[in-house]
Amino acid sequence: MNALKAFTDYLILEKNYSALTVKAYTSDLAGFSEFLRDEYNSEEVSNTNYSEIRSWIVYLVEQHISNRSINRKISSLNSYFKFLLKVGAIESNPLSKHRALKTNKKVQVPFSKMEIDKVLDEFVFDESFEGIRDKLIIELFYSTGIRRIELVNLKLNNINLQSKTLKVIGKRNKERILPLLDCTLETINRYLECRNNMEDKMDKEHLFLTRKGVKINETLVYRIINNYFSKASSKVKKSPHILRHSFATHLLNQGADLNAVKELLGHSSLAATQVYTHNSISELKKVHVKAHPRSKK
Repeated sequence: MNALKAFTDYLILEKNYSALTVKAYTSDLAGFSEFLRDEYNSEEVSNTNYSEIRSWIVYLVEQHISNRSINRKISSLNSYFKFLLKVGAIESNPLSKHRALKTNKKVQVPFSKMEIDKVLDEFVFDESFEGIRDKLIIELFYSTGIRRIELVNLKLNNINLQSKTLKVIGKRNKERILPLLDCTLETINRYLECRNNMEDKMDKEHLFLTRKGVKINETLVYRIINNYFSKASSKVKKSPHILRHSFATHLLNQGADLNAVKELLGHSSLAATQVYTHNSISELKKVHVKAHPRSKK
């Protein structure tokens, strides 16, 4: 139990993971611990071996759990073993030679520019604190490509109105500076005015608050995006990540440099950014056909 507590502290304090991510890790570990108790009369995850883990994988497959979900659970387990190895609690990682199950890659479909324009330009937002806040949240996702947890953790002093920039603390506490569009700055100023006029502000540090004056949470942010885009899009998935996805895809479609998009997104490698390029292929085909000298032959 102490090892698990130390692990969760490590995820929160050192890895800067969100509460939802930490909850997913602990849930996966609890699931494996329960399996060990039922099948092997043991709950000590740190003393397990690959054979027992393999049995858990087989059990999950028989329960019709998707390969993607199984891989996530094993990834949580692997992270725990790496932590135990780091602190000297175990001598070897039983998952060191494990190979992930094959999965079909999911294609994330971004919002079209028409769908985003419909929300930001045609939809009438309430002139209330919440209405202006919601519009700013949508604008920031689409104009900066910020992650949901990064947006939730934004502080007032992260905004520099003079330089028109936003300081973001990303994964592994990596800091990046993002440019702000003039239209976004206008919405920021309107929101800050409403925020300053709030009577009960329990949280005076963070940028985005609920109407009760406390820091906004990830679930509420998801609901806000899903609610507004449900009125403008028929796509199955309508989430903050799809807005981030749309930001990257639309920049690439307009000819933005892949390395520049990588920096804006806060990715550590180009490989992570390249997943967004598949949506640009149709645009590249149009340019290719239009520009290539042999396209009319």
